[in-house]
Amino acid sequence: MEKFLIEGGHKLNGEVSVCKAKNCVLALLAASVLTDELVIIKDCPKIADVVSMINILESIGVKTKWVDGDIHIDSSNITDHEIPETLAKEIRSSIFLVGSILGRIKHAKSVFPGGCEIGLRPIDLHLKGLKDLNVIVTEEGGYIYFDGKNARGNNIHLDFPSVGATENIIMAAVLTNGVTVLTNAAKEPEIVALADFLQVMGAKIGGAGSSTIIIEGVKKLNGAVFTPIPDRISAGTFLLAGAITGGEVCVKNCCPKHMSALISKIDGVAGDIKAYRNEIYIKGYKKHKSVNLIETQPYPGFPTDLQAQITALECVADGTSIVVENMFETRFKHVTELLKMGADITVRDRAAIIRGVKNLHGAQVSASDLRAGAALVLAGLKAEGVTEVINVKQIDRGYYNFEERLRSLGASIKRVDN
Repeated sequence: MEKFLIEGGHKLNGEVSVCKAKNCVLALLAASVLTDELVIIKDCPKIADVVSMINILESIGVKTKWVDGDIHIDSSNITDHEIPETLAKEIRSSIFLVGSILGRIKHAKSVFPGGCEIGLRPIDLHLKGLKDLNVIVTEEGGYIYFDGKNARGNNIHLDFPSVGATENIIMAAVLTNGVTVLTNAAKEPEIVALADFLQVMGAKIGGAGSSTIIIEGVKKLNGAVFTPIPDRISAGTFLLAGAITGGEVCVKNCCPKHMSALISKIDGVAGDIKAYRNEIYIKGYKKHKSVNLIETQPYPGFPTDLQAQITALECVADGTSIVVENMFETRFKHVTELLKMGADITVRDRAAIIRGVKNLHGAQVSASDLRAGAALVLAGLKAEGVTEVINVKQIDRGYYNFEERLRSLGASIKRVDN
């Protein structure tokens, strides 16, 4: 077990580059199973969730190799259709493999996936979508069995624009006979990136990024070399780190148009922001005003994956903020930890009422999930005294060398054994 020790009160200044998007890379890794030819994913970050997904691929017979930061994937000799229970429990994105394995070998077996404990995160939408493709889905003894030998294209409507369900259905449909029309689809940039990747491989997909996606099944997909999109959540976290410390930070190798919801909330409120083609600059205010209302929504709304981090920012704002979490029902576990640091927050159902305080103070806090952990690090950067963030393995799931990147900006943070 490791922890971060953070001495607060240091303004962050300088430049930081973000890695490729975790949520994009995980979908691309799953989709690589759809071809028996070589796939190369460029600039693949060696974060814990990526390593977990690669372990799952290797467990079903996929061969992988790291070459200068790229991951080479050879799925030509898949030996199994079962996603191992121990590995599936580590990462929710393991469910994506169901769609790709079905597309490739027409049957699959899985357990209910794990990941962050931020709510129920049911996979009902995944299962319904696959059933609509005429996949036979049965549950027995804690396992889910999928039989897709008679799968065919169909019209599918999602009751909620789930990113995971959208990606799973796309992957299951690309090698399925007929045309699939998916309505109320998720619009996230990661969906567009997955569609772009599959099109490079020879898939026929239209409408990605809109609410209606049309997939025309093909017989075979080819290999591909593909570069994932930048991580908008990581970029947003560093932007908020600059804001909460009142520093000047330039976040490079990002895509500002993917971050409009965050920028619109904090520009002129927590700092002055300038956005360029592939970088964002913030000059944080010494004392910032509160953002009156933040509601998490599907893209292009405010991302749930930045809710915890902006909650930390609002803890030291001048005024009162209300943060409404519409995506996950228990994604306020960081609040209990922020209260230990002197925050003034009241949670009522899915809303957090945050009354800004002059400053926070150091304390020992625990990262309950990936984004909660990032929020506690941001709070520690601002707080007086020393903050200990334990359970940093959660943070490692989505941020590559997080403490080193923050140190490069002037943060006093180090990783030590707990």
